[in-house]
Amino acid sequence: MSFEEARLRLRGSMAPVVTPFNEDESLDLETFKSLIDWQIENGSHGISVTGTSGEPSSLTVEERLTVMETAKKAVAGRVPFVPGTGSVNHNEALKLTKAAQEMGADGALVIVPYYNRPNQQALYNHFKTIADSVDIPIILYNIPGRTAVNLEVQTIARLAEDCPNIIGIKESNKDFEHVNRVLLRAGRHFNLYSGIELLCYPMLAIGGAGHISATSNVAPKQVAEIYNAWTAGDVQRAQDMHFEMMELNDVLFKDTNPAPAKAALGMMGKIKPVLRKPMALPSEELQKEIRQVLKNYGISLKDEINA
Repeated sequence: MSFEEARLRLRGSMAPVVTPFNEDESLDLETFKSLIDWQIENGSHGISVTGTSGEPSSLTVEERLTVMETAKKAVAGRVPFVPGTGSVNHNEALKLTKAAQEMGADGALVIVPYYNRPNQQALYNHFKTIADSVDIPIILYNIPGRTAVNLEVQTIARLAEDCPNIIGIKESNKDFEHVNRVLLRAGRHFNLYSGIELLCYPMLAIGGAGHISATSNVAPKQVAEIYNAWTAGDVQRAQDMHFEMMELNDVLFKDTNPAPAKAALGMMGKIKPVLRKPMALPSEELQKEIRQVLKNYGISLKDEINA
C-alpha cells in the first residue's frame, strides 16, 4: 500500500483503547481483546493502543510490545491498527516503531517526547530518525498539555516535506488557529486528527481526516457517528452529535485521562476499574457524577444489568 493509499484508509474515528489491568495491576489481556471486539462491533473505524489512554508510561517496553501484539491479533485486519510507539526515550521509540512495522501494523502514532522538553530542531531530528527507520505510515502526536512542549507548525511542515511516510498528525491542541495552520503549511492532503473532544467536528469542517478521541472508549458508536454523518454530507446530524456529546466529553476530562474513562468502563462492566500507580481513580464525588452522566446517555451500567 502506498502512503497516499494509507492517507485514504487511515480516516475516521480511531479508538485509543485503554489498557485493562487485573486487581494486582497485571495486564488483563482477555478483557483487552473483548474491548477491541466491542469497539469494532460498535463502528470504530480503527484501533490504536498504548497511546495516552493506554497508560504507556506505566508499562515496560516488553509490556507495550505484548499489548501491541495482542491488539494486532485481536483486530485481525478488520480495521486499521495504529499503535502508539512514542517514548521519552528515543531508542525505545525506535524499537517500538520498528516492532510495529514487523508485526504488520498499518502505521504508528508517535508522541512528542514528554518531560525533557526538546527544542524544535531536536524534535525534527527525533521524528525524522524514527520515520527514516521504517517504511510504514507515521502519525505525529502533539499534546502540549501533557508533554510541556508544542510541536510547532513550521516543524510539522518540515517533517511532512522531508519524510514521505509522515502522513498526518494527531493534534491534542486547543489552539484552533494552530491546527488550521498545520493544514495550510503541511498541505491539505495531510491527515489531521483531533485529539480534543470538542474539536472533533470543527476539525472535520476544515478538512480533518477524523479523530482519536478518548470518549470513544465509552461511547464508540456515537463518536464514530460524528465522522459518518459528516462524510455522508449530513452536516446537521454531525453538528447535533457534536453538541449531544459535550456533557459526556466534559465529565470524562474532569480528572486526568484515562482515570474517568476507566471508572466509566468499570461501571459499564467492561473492565476492572484499575489504574497503575501513580494514577488513581477519580474522587467518589466525580465517580457519582460520571455514573449520572452515563445514565443520562442511556448507557447500561453493570449493577443495573445484574439487578
